[in-house]
Amino acid sequence: MVAALQQRSVTANRAVSRARSVRTLELIQGSLSSRKVARQSPVLAGLHRAADGALIGALVAAALMSALTLHWQHRWTIAFNRLETTRSLAHRLTESTAMIERHLLVETRLPQSMVPTKVANLLYLDRAANPSGGVVSGESQLLSQLMGQPINHGY
Repeated sequence: MVAALQQRSVTANRAVSRARSVRTLELIQGSLSSRKVARQSPVLAGLHRAADGALIGALVAAALMSALTLHWQHRWTIAFNRLETTRSLAHRLTESTAMIERHLLVETRLPQSMVPTKVANLLYLDRAANPSGGVVSGESQLLSQLMGQPINHGY
């Protein structure tokens, strides 16, 4: 007896391979069908839905927290830059004030006619009388001096 190869046509081979792939696809789709799983075991389907919902909720929460973190990090960076600018300007102001004070101290000289104060050099004078006959109190005199001066803005 002699064995001979049986030849099939190309179209028959294609039809067989299509049938196999269709059956495989049907098997995969049938096994992963949510309706079929829900009919066979409703508790398991409910757990799957709950797990899917929890996973989606966790992803949304993570995205929201990431967005909030980036937003507040940006706001903190802006505030920190402003703080650094304020510190720098305050430091420059202090340096400028010290430079002006140093210049004034160098330029100011005591006149030769001034001497250090001693108790023996102090003179005690009586209070001057008011031209109208009454004595002006120190508080009212201070107030009248302050009222005549302009108001300096700032300090």
